[in-house]
Amino acid sequence: MLFEDRFEAGRLLASKLEEFTNRNDVVVLALPRGGVPVGYVVAQALHAPLDVFVVRKLGTPGQEELAMGALASGGITVLNRKVIQALGIPQQTIDAVVAREQPELERREHEYRNGRPAVDVQGRTVILVDDGLATGSSMRVAAKALRKKSAAKIVVAVPVASPSTCAEFETEVDKVICATTPEPFWAVGQWYRNFSQTSDEEVRELLARVAATAVPRAA
Repeated sequence: MLFEDRFEAGRLLASKLEEFTNRNDVVVLALPRGGVPVGYVVAQALHAPLDVFVVRKLGTPGQEELAMGALASGGITVLNRKVIQALGIPQQTIDAVVAREQPELERREHEYRNGRPAVDVQGRTVILVDDGLATGSSMRVAAKALRKKSAAKIVVAVPVASPSTCAEFETEVDKVICATTPEPFWAVGQWYRNFSQTSDEEVRELLARVAATAVPRAA
């Protein structure tokens, strides 16, 4: 199955999430940038708020592609203790990398939301959306960070995923919705006719569009 673009993928995904429609406790969080067009369609269909959940990898000094952890929205740090212990990375090095990445995370959040406050997730059901799952590393960090932010339930929802990665998340979050799990699976982009990069401008525009039509949450 090929999706024309992320909006079409979002429509299929939304059809699998109908149980969450018109629920006051539900919020949709999209991983930028590619997850935002998908999340936009899902949030519109469910009549739920939409926000971004930004994740920044904490690269190991000298081996930047090797993640020793990640920084997530709300200033939450998730560390990979196995990598840190194996390489003997001292706390001051970790602190230095966090200090370097934190401003960039905050810049992106501010830029994407245009100064609007983050959606409150405490005690709510959070639907975490991306345009697909390959290894699922960013989604995994986001889920762990949301646990720390006291989300009541975490639902991982994607249009397409590696079957093995989708199965792994069954034990990590409260519910997993992988609309399609084709095999063989090499990369998320192979399942989209148009997989061009989502721009920062598009992220801002979609979030602003949702914010402009948002209905205040009842007490």
